[in-house]
Amino acid sequence: MKPRTRAFEGVLAASAVLLTLNLVVWVAGESPRRVLALAITGSVGSAYGIAQTLAKATPLVWTGAAVAFALRARLFNIGAEGQCMAGVLAAGVVGAWLPAGSSWIVAVPAALAAAALAGGALGGLAGWLRARFGTHEVISTLMLNGVVAVATTWLYSGPLRVGAQVHTRPIAAGAQLPQAGALIAAFRGSALNASLPLAVAAAFAAQWYLSNARGGVAIRALGSAPRAAEALGVNTRAATVRAMAVSGALAGLAGSHYVLGVKGYAEQGLGAGVGFTGIAVALLGAGTPWGIALAALLFGAMAQGGLAVNALVPSDALTVAQAAVILAVAALGASSIASREAA
Repeated sequence: MKPRTRAFEGVLAASAVLLTLNLVVWVAGESPRRVLALAITGSVGSAYGIAQTLAKATPLVWTGAAVAFALRARLFNIGAEGQCMAGVLAAGVVGAWLPAGSSWIVAVPAALAAAALAGGALGGLAGWLRARFGTHEVISTLMLNGVVAVATTWLYSGPLRVGAQVHTRPIAAGAQLPQAGALIAAFRGSALNASLPLAVAAAFAAQWYLSNARGGVAIRALGSAPRAAEALGVNTRAATVRAMAVSGALAGLAGSHYVLGVKGYAEQGLGAGVGFTGIAVALLGAGTPWGIALAALLFGAMAQGGLAVNALVPSDALTVAQAAVILAVAALGASSIASREAA
């Protein structure tokens, strides 16, 4: 994507936020200037607000990187939502299963691996269905989202239920990720944790893999010219499964933020919405690690700002603004794709 197009997308997204927010606030009978100032102050006006904004951006970096990875193979992973839910469940179950005295050197990698494997299995299944039967990944991943939602609801309210609480047992202390508040006093009380640097590192690692590793080059070839890649000896079926599996693993790891970094257990509803928002993050960030991080930061700031203005306007005001960003970016993305196809 050209730098001018990338800059235009950023301007379009910001304009969509401001225009929609002003309209919603005006309809609610409040001053747009006052509400906007309060939202900015609540999201970036204090150390705690910044930490909370970063915390809300963390899972979006994971899911944005997940969607962007699949897109490099010309695959649309709509299943990041279900893959994140599966990652939450797997991290919670494995974290609770570990002995109480487990060292973090063992416990954290084990819980992270469980989250990645759960999400990767769902993504890999959708990739296999595409490679073996030609089932479109949009259809299969949407269906898998529903299956995961039903299965997790039953598990949390049944076999995994702890007394009257609809969640798993607490994870072992060694499986908990370090909290930013423990290192920086100004961040104390926030949800910011070590999942953020892990997410950013994973986004850059995925980019390196696509650019330098043999398997990554095969995925890029699949996305650029499938027939030419097949003629050159690329196993396109294996590349399809691999692309979706890695994408699913990244989405599954979004659950690590909630289970290992915030709650300390898995429960129904953790991570709801971050999979679908990750689609907008991937598109707005143009599939690059820095772009994804900045786009996630925008959505994180809107989410935190929405909490700050909740007393003045309906809580859904910022949700409407987020929807405006998604629609604007999706429309521009569709237009860009149509232009490339026509060319």
